[in-house]
Amino acid sequence: MAAWPVTAIFVLSNAATPLYVLWQRDIGFSKGMLTVIFACYIVGLLGSLLVSGVVSDRLGRKRVLLPALGLALVACGIFATASSVAALVVARLLTGIAVGAAVSAGMAAVTDVAGQRRKRLAALLASCAMVLGAGLGPFLAGVLSETLPAPTVTVFLVEAVLLATAALVVARMPVPRPAATGGGAWIRVPGVPRESRTQLVLGIAAFGPGITATSFVLSLGPSLLSGALHTTSRVVAGGMAFVMFLVATGVQFAVQRLRRRTVLMAGAVSTALSTAALVVAVHASSVPALTASAVLAGAGQGLGQLGGLSLLNSAVPPRRLAEAIAALNVGGYLLAGSLPVAAGYLSDATGLTTGATVFAAVLAALAVAGGLVVAAARRRIAEPV
Repeated sequence: MAAWPVTAIFVLSNAATPLYVLWQRDIGFSKGMLTVIFACYIVGLLGSLLVSGVVSDRLGRKRVLLPALGLALVACGIFATASSVAALVVARLLTGIAVGAAVSAGMAAVTDVAGQRRKRLAALLASCAMVLGAGLGPFLAGVLSETLPAPTVTVFLVEAVLLATAALVVARMPVPRPAATGGGAWIRVPGVPRESRTQLVLGIAAFGPGITATSFVLSLGPSLLSGALHTTSRVVAGGMAFVMFLVATGVQFAVQRLRRRTVLMAGAVSTALSTAALVVAVHASSVPALTASAVLAGAGQGLGQLGGLSLLNSAVPPRRLAEAIAALNVGGYLLAGSLPVAAGYLSDATGLTTGATVFAAVLAALAVAGGLVVAAARRRIAEPV
């Protein structure tokens, strides 16, 4: 149950994905503005990570998670009543803040509850809770918005109920109190102890390109489906995102006995292949190729995320763990926030096909570079995840 708050918050993180086509129709904004709205979530997330990891390690997981769940509930209310771009920006910003708390305090709480003997299992459960929630959000939103009235209201009412149950779980969660308050600034770029920096860099090298690939699918996937591929179904858009994160969840269970180096390199390869499938999708107007790209992107994120979390769980002491997880996500989301926005505005200027192709080429290069970095590090990441 300790993983449920992470799942519930991540359901909200992507619940808006199939609904953007409705807001674009009713409010009116470009593909570039769509990626900016999406990136506001990452801005809120990165800002939250500057604080939540340190505060969680010093004051406790509950003191971060409960306020985060409250902000998530406020975001639900704003999404449900949004009638302007400004409202969507605020809702996404608040969602990002809540998610930042979930990926630092929430995922560290899973490790706390599991105990030191089950750190590998904790890394697996925390990582799967994140990607499962991220996939459930767009799937539920797509289905509910196509089958029930007032789609942009109903979706977020259901999510508010999920968040309320998560708050009850946090209130009863048996997490230990922090052993020491630690030193240094309360607001800072999160980091890891000096001896764990190599593990952090290796984790970001694989996780960053993977989560950037899934971020592109979430932000511009519906536009690709409705524009270049002429598919307007919100169920299809939500279902594609759900399958992407379902693969991200399943692949982590499949590789849990493999060595960390193998897992991280497989993540880099999957991300590179997803960019090739994306190019095929936009040039051949192929929904199956776009789906393949999404599936490979999900595998890339899941493998990179699991490998990175496993490295940190094995190398970082509990008193710095939330901050370390925050550092991993800062590295990943900086890339995931910048590249899709650039692709969105490039698509407005040159067309969606060109924008997606350039994005794919840049991301493929980054994924290959990340794989080479991991390949060069043998001794540090030889153990199973």
